[in-house]
Amino acid sequence: MADEVQQLTRAFSGLGGLGVDEPTMVSLLARWRKQPEKRSGFRKGFPGFFKSHGEIDRCEEEYMLHLAAEFARFKNLMVLWAMHPWERDARLAHHVLHQSHPAAVLVEVACTRSADELLGARRAYHALFHHSLEEDVAYRARDKPYCNLLVGLVSAYRYEGPRVSEEVARAEAKALGAAVKGGAAGGKLLAEDGEVVRILTTRSKPHLVETFKYYKEMHGRRVEEDLGKSGEETLVEAVLCLAAPARYFSQVIEGALRDGADHHGKEALTRVAVTRSDHDMDEIAAAYQEQFGNKLEDAIAAKAHGHYRDALLSLVGAHHQQ
Repeated sequence: MADEVQQLTRAFSGLGGLGVDEPTMVSLLARWRKQPEKRSGFRKGFPGFFKSHGEIDRCEEEYMLHLAAEFARFKNLMVLWAMHPWERDARLAHHVLHQSHPAAVLVEVACTRSADELLGARRAYHALFHHSLEEDVAYRARDKPYCNLLVGLVSAYRYEGPRVSEEVARAEAKALGAAVKGGAAGGKLLAEDGEVVRILTTRSKPHLVETFKYYKEMHGRRVEEDLGKSGEETLVEAVLCLAAPARYFSQVIEGALRDGADHHGKEALTRVAVTRSDHDMDEIAAAYQEQFGNKLEDAIAAKAHGHYRDALLSLVGAHHQQ
C-alpha cells in the first residue's frame, strides 16, 4: 500500500504547471475500489494537500485552486474521490445552498447516508463553514415550500436496526394516503403537511419501506407516483432516496447521460459515481439495466471521453478486473 500511496502522491504533485499523472490516478481508482482506508492513508501521507482538522483531513484551499486549473471534469472527480466522505458531503451541501442549485443534492446527503455518516457531514460542515448545516438550510430555503422537510431531513439521526412495527407502518400508510387525497382536493402542498414531514424525517428506512409497501397495497400505486402528480419533486426525491436509492441514482445517471443535459445534470454523473462507488454501485448498475435496458458501463463509455471516461468506468466497477 505504501508504494501505491507514493504513486498517488507523485501523481497529484505535478500541480505547479507540469500537469498531473492521470493514468496513475485512473489505475488507482480501480485498484482502491471499496477500500476507503487506503484513501485515508493517502490523505495522512500528503500534508501539502490535506491538513489534519479534528477528526478529518481537510483539503487545503490553495491546492484545490491549483487542481481546478489543471483538469476540468477529471479534476472534479479526483478531488471529490480523494476527500474524506464527511468533508465531501459538507462541501457538496454548502455548494448547493450558496449557488442556488436544485435541492436534490441535499436530499441525497440527508437520505442515502447512514445516521453516523450524516452526523459526520454535519460536524464537518461546522468545522469548514462555521455554521450548522441545519441553520444554513433553514435560512437559505426559508422561502421554499419544502423548507421544513429539508431541515428535518438534514437534522435526522434515524434508528438503523431491523425492527418495524407493522401496525404503525400500516397506519402511517393510511395517513400518507389521506394527506395525498386531501392535498389533491384542497390544493395543499404535501411538503407542508406536518404528518408527511414527520413520517419522512423521523422514521427508519426499513419502516418507510414497509409503509410504502402498504401504501401500494392500499392504493394500487407507488407513493412516489401519487406525489409526482402534485409536482413536488423534492418529496419524490426524498421518498426514492430513503426507500429505493439504487433506482433513484440510476435515474440521476440516466438524466446526466442524455443529450442536452444541463450543467447540473452533468455534474451529477461525477457526484454519483464518486459517492456511491464504495457503497451500492453494483445495485445501481443493476437498477440502470433493469430500467433502461442498457449496461451502465456501456452507456458511460458511449458518452464520456478520455481519462474522465476511464475514471468513471473504474468507479462503476467496469475496470476492477484489470
